Amino acid sequence: MEPFDFVEWDSEDDPRGNTRHIGDNGVTQDETEDVLYDPRSRDVRSRSSSRPAVIGETSTGKAVIVVYERHEDAGIVVIRPVTAYEIEP
Repeated sequence: MEPFDFVEWDSEDDPRGNTRHIGDNGVTQDETEDVLYDPRSRDVRSRSSSRPAVIGETSTGKAVIVVYERHEDAGIVVIRPVTAYEIEP
């Protein structure tokens, strides 16, 4: 995964936000960021959306795929998780 400056999260109160959606899939923000920041995570593409994604292991031992959008604003690279869920290792 190419370097980025920070991860963008919606409020936990937003019923349509990425925080709630990923939590509903049984993955926490910390676990998502474990995968995003781990240099051992493997770059892939989402089969359903063709968005960029990474597969890696969380500090809690889960194998997780994180599908994300990447954008740059005023020279700052932002990663916005779209979804994350546990997969078979």
